[in-house]
Amino acid sequence: MKLLMKIYFTLALGLGLLGAADFLMPDQAFKPYAKVNDKMQIETGVKIAEHIYLYADKLQLELVDAKGLSIQNIQKPATTKHSGDNVYLKSPNFIITLKKDDSLEEVKDVALKISYQGCSEEGLCYGPRSKVFHLKIDMAKLLANNVKNVKKSIEKKSKSQTDSIADTIKSSSFLVVLATFLGFGLLLSLTPCVLPMIPIISGVIISQGEGLTTRKAFALSLVYVLAMAVAYTIAGVLAGLFGSNLQAALQTPWVVYSFAGVFVALAFSMFGFYELKLPDALVTKVSSTSNKSGFIGVAIMGFLSALIVGPCVAAPLAGALVYIGQTGDALLGGAALFSMSIGMGIPLILVGVSAGKFMPKPGAWMTMVNEIFGALMLGVAVWMLEKVLPSSVTVLMFAMLGIGFSVHFGAFDKEGHSFKRGVFLIVFIYSLALFVSFLAGEPSISRPLGFLKAQPTYSAVSSVPKKLKFIKVTSLDELNAVLQKNKGKKIMLDFAADWCTACKELEEVTFADSRVREKLSGFVLVRADVTANGAKEKALSKAYGVFGPPVIIFFDKNLKPKKSKTVVGFIEPDDFLAHLNDL
Repeated sequence: MKLLMKIYFTLALGLGLLGAADFLMPDQAFKPYAKVNDKMQIETGVKIAEHIYLYADKLQLELVDAKGLSIQNIQKPATTKHSGDNVYLKSPNFIITLKKDDSLEEVKDVALKISYQGCSEEGLCYGPRSKVFHLKIDMAKLLANNVKNVKKSIEKKSKSQTDSIADTIKSSSFLVVLATFLGFGLLLSLTPCVLPMIPIISGVIISQGEGLTTRKAFALSLVYVLAMAVAYTIAGVLAGLFGSNLQAALQTPWVVYSFAGVFVALAFSMFGFYELKLPDALVTKVSSTSNKSGFIGVAIMGFLSALIVGPCVAAPLAGALVYIGQTGDALLGGAALFSMSIGMGIPLILVGVSAGKFMPKPGAWMTMVNEIFGALMLGVAVWMLEKVLPSSVTVLMFAMLGIGFSVHFGAFDKEGHSFKRGVFLIVFIYSLALFVSFLAGEPSISRPLGFLKAQPTYSAVSSVPKKLKFIKVTSLDELNAVLQKNKGKKIMLDFAADWCTACKELEEVTFADSRVREKLSGFVLVRADVTANGAKEKALSKAYGVFGPPVIIFFDKNLKPKKSKTVVGFIEPDDFLAHLNDL
């Protein structure tokens, strides 16, 4: 082939077939190479001259008669489109990772064949060419390198979403971390755990009464969100450094009852029974020129709301806490939490400004708006009591509240506005459904009529339980005993608490799904109840790196947690099914 090409180029030049262009001989245009690096990888490629390019699909790399060795992976450079073909315009370099298939001697000779074809940009195309390189591979080094790669792959796969987020904080710049967690916060603002904040901030703005401007509404909303962010940051940093959950500590019954009482008091204030305000003497001391006491009250409400009404633990929050706990870097971890809190608060600021901007003028409408937010405040109070009261009681309270106020606001008033009647009629129907679920003994906030759903009658699902049954544990010793008893079986551990909103959502939505129940029928289900948040519950949570419920952990046959399969926060049934299929 080389001889024929030389004859062709000699004749072409002699006869003037190549014109005036100074075309290169093939050996000048293409210079293939190959060598072995320290990791026993083959670095190979073709050095191409200027104005020469290679066809990507014509470049082939293969081992010749290499028994016991094979190509595991090839790192390839990017290609470029040229006249409709994928080509290399610059000298391509390839890194070949080898795989040892059988037991081989310490050093082995390997023949690598590289085939290629290219053209000159002046229009001359060269024929296909190839070259074989003989290389020596140290099998001991290759084996050691393969083991390292496998370990890295396992470590990468074994990381949970929480650990991945913690690594993001470690490896990213300060501004990237802040921007990332701001985005996480915006996403978390859409979760049910943040929804109770909306009537709180709206009620606070509306309660300011006459003379409220859009500017002041924005200022009050900003103060509320900043106080909320400060609370999250402080609680998060303390949780990361000391492994204690301040939010969980504030879910004790007396705290919940007290804060629910505050919302009841706010509600009756909006109903017009009295006016809530600081004593005049105290207001005068705080400020003689402006109503700064209003801002102080809003800040206090924002701070306490974050800790008591605040969101459940989610992957971003847990990731930040893991980072703080591992590195002790409270500054960066706290900044990430603060940025996340601001992201969560942006929709609340918009709600607060809207409440101030579209606030109706004094009159019948103003009275109705105050009463609506009073009802919402009572709803928040009942929602808080759900943390410490049986679900049947709180469902009944929600039903009574909804039925009473929908009738009061004109759900059946024929002379009322049709839109208003429609809205409150929907509230009435939903509240009536809640009451029916209470009477049926199947109380549920999210799916009150779910018990009416027809159950499959075919025998294939006869073994599927109507409700998942968990083995309840409250200490590490109890959990270890259950794990040892069921060693070798599929085990799922669910960290939950009565005061955890997302835990109830998991129970009523995800765990109530018949497909999920069928899939989990082959698992041993264990529930770590951390409601009391005492010393033994804290020790149990700390042993598994749990900063707060809900967290779902799966174990392998050797009773080791599958970190990559850990679920933090609420997860939809379809997503959970996909997660279970990957186990």
